[in-house]
This record gives sequence, C-alpha cells and structure tokens, in this order.
Amino acid sequence: MREQVRAAGGVVWRVPDGGTVEVLLVHRPGYEDWTFPKGKMDPDDVDEEHTALREVAEESGYRCTLGRELPGTDYIDGRGRDKHVRYWEMRPLAGSFSPNDEIDEVRWLPVADARRRLTYPHDRPVLDAFAQFAS
Repeated sequence: MREQVRAAGGVVWRVPDGGTVEVLLVHRPGYEDWTFPKGKMDPDDVDEEHTALREVAEESGYRCTLGRELPGTDYIDGRGRDKHVRYWEMRPLAGSFSPNDEIDEVRWLPVADARRRLTYPHDRPVLDAFAQFAS
C-alpha cells in the first residue's frame, strides 16, 4: 500500500475593471510546470481549508478568502505516492507576488487561456468546474 499525501490549494480569481474573469496560475521552475497554487498539509494545519489558504499565500503572495469547494484531484506524485488535492475557489483580499525558491512567476489569465497553459490534464476538470460557476 502506497503512502497517501494530503494537499490543498485554490483557484484564485478576480475580475479586473471592465474585464472578464481571470485565474491565477503559478510557475514552478523545479518542475517547469504551470499549475494552481497548492501544497501538502503541515502537521500544524488544522484542516485542508487552512492548508489551502496557507499554501496559496506562501506560493502566490495573496491572502484570500475561501469560496465553494471544487472537485479534487488524485494522482501519483514524483515520489510514487498517492496524492489527493482538495481545491477551493478563492478571492484575493490583499497581497502581491514576489518570486521565491518554489515559484518564480505567476500569471493572471482568462479561463480559456489558463486552460491551455495548465501543464497537467488533471488540473483541467478543476478549472472547468470553476468556469461553470463563473460564467
């Protein structure tokens, strides 16, 4: 039986003045991928909601508020472990991005552009579920 990793993250979204809905994607240079901000639960995390808010803030620089829960994803991580990620839609309250060791770039993209930019097929159903609500 493989170890299971529990993780959480968010689809952070905004509507710029006079614009359309945009979502935030992060670029991880260590994996050369574009994905949603997310991360593993820490022993101090009370629950996945706390993990999602903490990880989004750490990776993107944005402190957010939680919205509705979106579908999660299940996949095998780079170490061969089963990984389950829970996602929530999130609205930024404050903050800004600063590059760090884990994330070197973020992009705010319209949903269709974000869908094309996402590296992993398992991220697309999460975005699709968000888009159903956002349209």
